Amino acid sequence: MAPTSEHPGEQAAQDPIRLIGIRETALSLDEVFRAVGDDAAGGTALFVGTVRNHDGGADVEELGYSCHPSAEAEMRRIAEKVAAAYPVRALAAVHRVGDLAVGDLAVVVAVSCPHRGEAFEACRKLIDDLKHEVPIWKHQRFSDGTEEWVGAC
Repeated sequence: MAPTSEHPGEQAAQDPIRLIGIRETALSLDEVFRAVGDDAAGGTALFVGTVRNHDGGADVEELGYSCHPSAEAEMRRIAEKVAAAYPVRALAAVHRVGDLAVGDLAVVVAVSCPHRGEAFEACRKLIDDLKHEVPIWKHQRFSDGTEEWVGAC
């Protein structure tokens, strides 16, 4: 195979960040997947985080997410960092805030790259860094009447 400089599609896109958002409404897999469509991408990785029915041995009834006003800007900063570190053609990330029920989508991220391995790695880096660095907090309510706050960062 020729060096990537001879194949512009192998390089990162000029503006790969297509969608970043904090939403109070239901998230759409289709919206995120469409946002990362790119003819030069041979691999697209998509991660979907959902509200599960348990945590730490307790049954989760529902939960709520809240965020700091800087959360969306922090998501963009992380997206820019991932796009600079990988040959990202397109990237999207949305996180839900407000009250969610078991099974609801809480976060959806996707990354398209020239090859599948790069897409998997970049998507993993994106979701891991979002979970660790973006100021979003989870308030869980359990079936036994207890509750807890969980910090995402």
